[in-house]
Amino acid sequence: MAGIYIHIPFCKQACHYCDFHFNTSFKYKDELLQALIKEIHLQKNYLSGETIETIYFGGGTPSLLNESEIGLIINTITGIHTVAADAEITLEANPDDLDKLKLQSLRHTPVNRFSIGLQSFFDDDLQWMNRVHRSAEAEASVKRAQDIGFENLTVDLIYGYPLLTDQKWKFNLDKVFELGVPHISAYSMTVEPQTALALFIRKKKQPAMNDEQSAAQFTYMTDIMQLQGFEHYEISNFCKPGFYSRHNSNYWKGVKYLGIGPSAHSYNGETRQWNIANNTKYIEAIITDKLPAETEVLTEADRLNEYIMTSLRTIWGLDLDKLNNIAAASGNQLLIAADEYFNKEWLTKNNNIISLTPKGKLYADHIASELFF
Repeated sequence: MAGIYIHIPFCKQACHYCDFHFNTSFKYKDELLQALIKEIHLQKNYLSGETIETIYFGGGTPSLLNESEIGLIINTITGIHTVAADAEITLEANPDDLDKLKLQSLRHTPVNRFSIGLQSFFDDDLQWMNRVHRSAEAEASVKRAQDIGFENLTVDLIYGYPLLTDQKWKFNLDKVFELGVPHISAYSMTVEPQTALALFIRKKKQPAMNDEQSAAQFTYMTDIMQLQGFEHYEISNFCKPGFYSRHNSNYWKGVKYLGIGPSAHSYNGETRQWNIANNTKYIEAIITDKLPAETEVLTEADRLNEYIMTSLRTIWGLDLDKLNNIAAASGNQLLIAADEYFNKEWLTKNNNIISLTPKGKLYADHIASELFF
């Protein structure tokens, strides 16, 4: 089994915190879409005939695409690859795009899951982030999707930023519970170097993020999610039983995936490949039957570290047997390096599986980096 990711690099406006590749000009949208179709053909052998279990439209803002554009991309994939009958096909969407007519048209496509970027139910927070939508649209978009018949929904929320009091954070979570959404992705506000938010902080126009605030809001979230019957299956992801994101879960489990579009990444177990993050150069290369990509052959240490980084973030944990399959005796080396974190009760071991404790989840990235080979 494998997955395909499609990067749609267009947005109506730039969120202040976002460092994903996108363009607010739609001038070359048609040319870009044709290039995506051609790249799917050029990359047809990358997954070595694996059955496609998931297709994920990310961005950018994939919900800017219309029914025929989405259908063209999916039909191209199904014409080249074997796609599982029960494939999970996800479309990232902004709330302002999901009006009734748009949702009705999407019922005519194979899309069966939405990832809706709510972020907050407070207008002042959304304005601070420079989001296009407002709180009323956030709530209405979820209800409209459910009314049309889309039940497999996930929503994004952000915490750990100056405007978000603990009371507002509680309200945001309670509102999502009230809406009956079965999957929630929640991210601590991260200040990426090349973003508008980073510039504002450097110029003292905005305060820096507060790690203590973020940790407290994370801890509250994990506690309330458990009480609401959600499984905390990855550091930033929670779901009701049976509603795991199959696409993202496969990333963390090391399943092969192909990335299509500018800035998209691919992974086949032995190499990692990434496309140029420039729309014009991407189109120019694809037109001439060239892949505008760099490829890295993964060393043994790369594969060990990749497995450590991804597996520790999940409910399934790090399997020492899998680590030893990558490199003999690596499991014993890791146990020695991890001794400090067992003593701190940041890690726990059950049979051959190492997992983060609730306290350890606050230090997931630090722990992983300290265990790298």
